[in-house]
Amino acid sequence: MALMITDECINCDVCEPECPNNAIYQGEEIYEINPDLCTECVGHYDKPQCQSVCPIDCIPFNPNVVETKEQLLNKYYRLTAAK
Repeated sequence: MALMITDECINCDVCEPECPNNAIYQGEEIYEINPDLCTECVGHYDKPQCQSVCPIDCIPFNPNVVETKEQLLNKYYRLTAAK
């Protein structure tokens, strides 16, 4: 699954620089996560870094974007090969 940011976001800006895939960006009202770039930090870290630093826990898993660890790892390989 990709992650998502809920409307409880306070725009504190701590999650954006933690994302190794640059999947987090400032939306119209709150920060958002591009599910095409989110690997839940698979390939980079043991757990999602944005969730680790969020002071209000507003970054749950996105139930609309379900992916296996293998799919996330393949996405990681595809994203990092392009760099």
